[in-house]
Amino acid sequence: MTERTFHLPDVGEGLTEADIVQWKVQTGDTVAVNDVIVEIETAKSLVELPSPYAGTVSALLVEEGQTVDVGTPIISVTAGSPAQESGQQPGAPMTPAPVPAAADDDGQPSASLTGTGPKADAVKRRPRTGRTAPSPVSQPAPSGAAPSPAAPSPAAPSPAPNPGRSLDARTPAVAAAGAAVQDTLSRLIQRVLAKPPVRKAAKDLGINLAEVPATGAGGEVTKQDLISYQAQREAEQKSADTFWAGAQKPRDERIERIPVKGVRRATAKAMVDSAFSAPHVSIFVDVDASRTMEFVKRLKASRDFDGIKVSPLLILAKAVIWAAARNPSVNATWAGDEILVKHFMNLGIAAATPRGLMVPNIKDAQDLSLKELAMALNSLATTARAGKTPPADMSGGTLTITNIGALGIDTGTPIINPGEVAIVAFGTIKQKPWVVDGEVVPRWVTTLGGSFDHRVVDGDLSARFMADVASILEEPALLLD
Repeated sequence: MTERTFHLPDVGEGLTEADIVQWKVQTGDTVAVNDVIVEIETAKSLVELPSPYAGTVSALLVEEGQTVDVGTPIISVTAGSPAQESGQQPGAPMTPAPVPAAADDDGQPSASLTGTGPKADAVKRRPRTGRTAPSPVSQPAPSGAAPSPAAPSPAAPSPAPNPGRSLDARTPAVAAAGAAVQDTLSRLIQRVLAKPPVRKAAKDLGINLAEVPATGAGGEVTKQDLISYQAQREAEQKSADTFWAGAQKPRDERIERIPVKGVRRATAKAMVDSAFSAPHVSIFVDVDASRTMEFVKRLKASRDFDGIKVSPLLILAKAVIWAAARNPSVNATWAGDEILVKHFMNLGIAAATPRGLMVPNIKDAQDLSLKELAMALNSLATTARAGKTPPADMSGGTLTITNIGALGIDTGTPIINPGEVAIVAFGTIKQKPWVVDGEVVPRWVTTLGGSFDHRVVDGDLSARFMADVASILEEPALLLD
């Protein structure tokens, strides 16, 4: 038996710590190499860690919710002897071990997680010390070994079972171990008896599938089960006490304490560092975006964009790339004794997620066609909302867009993302009176706000850049030049 300890790795670029969000295994569980054992939250994203070892979980060394440094031991796994690993009794002929079933291509977990299939059968057949019940069938002893006093001789009759005493009641340790295994199997079954779309919908809604009454075949949670459960939950929430009901509690219980960790803590530090290290200057411009709205409408009706979500943000993203090519110094980094002008655009898009503000970026956005950029924006938003943005997509940004207009806000003064020198805030687009050829007419108008690091981008450069962005929103046909 060999006990191996898994230390928290650096899953990003120079990360120093992470929060333990949820253990996917418990002490006594059997794991294989690459089985997911824990979900952690870094300063950039949620990450699922696979097990580098196969064996039995002997100890969870860190509790959920705890923040630990990279290199800290978090779990111990005990690897059994070769005979035990293959499911053989000592001295018995070796037989090939069953091959664990892999996950289906559509993301459906393997049958082993539901308590069926080759892997589950292998787990059930795996011998465990102190858990093997005496068999009424005699087993031949290994050559040269003394007969076991517990095993009856071939001629001896089997003892009559005691109907008043269950197997698990014979030994407290056996009963406890049996209950633990049953609990583990039940938990796994509850977790996986649902199709991938149902599991994704449950995760987006913040619903634990184990709490949803299942009506599907074999105890499967169906889409209708999830809809019914959500409707019931919403009805209960409407009848629940309001937020201010806590005012009747004792004074020391009227304050809710929310730990600052993970993405929120990293964002707070980055914004403070940026606000007090880079001299910000902000400018604003009103834009007649009526032609942009018409262009978006045509794109939505185009066959080439069938099934692709298109919004004015797509045109703004293209406009920022175009304007940065005309004003390269806005796509740069202040490095103290030099300015690093980037000849590539990793376009960051600020995204509000349940875990806080995240700014993933689209790599080499300058090389993407309008359709490819639309697909990249859709993928980025979907992944960010699910909290699955990989750390690599959170680093290396060169210029950022924040779409505050999605919340109905006209404009703002955004803080520059660290390592960059410019950020553009996209306000809401709504109809306003606008003067065209001396007449006041209703037009679709938006306000752009830009913040710049004045060490790199002076007033003239920032004004020219914002004017170029505005010109594309006013006339998207300029992108064809």
